[in-house]
Amino acid sequence: MRAVLRKKRFLIGGIIVFIAMGYLGYSAFVGAATYYYQVDEFLALESAVYGQNVRVNGIVVAGSVEREAQGTVVRFTVADAEGGGSLPVSFQGVVPDTFKEGGEVVIEGQLNADGIFQAHTLMAKCPSRYEAEG
Repeated sequence: MRAVLRKKRFLIGGIIVFIAMGYLGYSAFVGAATYYYQVDEFLALESAVYGQNVRVNGIVVAGSVEREAQGTVVRFTVADAEGGGSLPVSFQGVVPDTFKEGGEVVIEGQLNADGIFQAHTLMAKCPSRYEAEG
């Protein structure tokens, strides 16, 4: 009788662990698969995504980068590659080495009441740096 009870406990514990691992795997996948908007798409949805955490992809406008002399705040403007609308951005944190004017970036954060995108994550894309020489 005790052996049957032990087997049931082991089976129930295994099922619980399996369900927990499945849930954690699913959560990680959904978090990593977040869609990002192009600047024009984001501007079209502005009121619908106000206050929500979103990702936006764009090109850093040349001449728009302003850095505080003392601190880690960077302000710049991103635009679509086709030159459509533009979005002012404020980011506080460590700026990646590959961040540059004219470079492609993905920013994550939310739009504030002033119409400035407050980014908490800044990812600079630099595909030429990672391509094989040929």
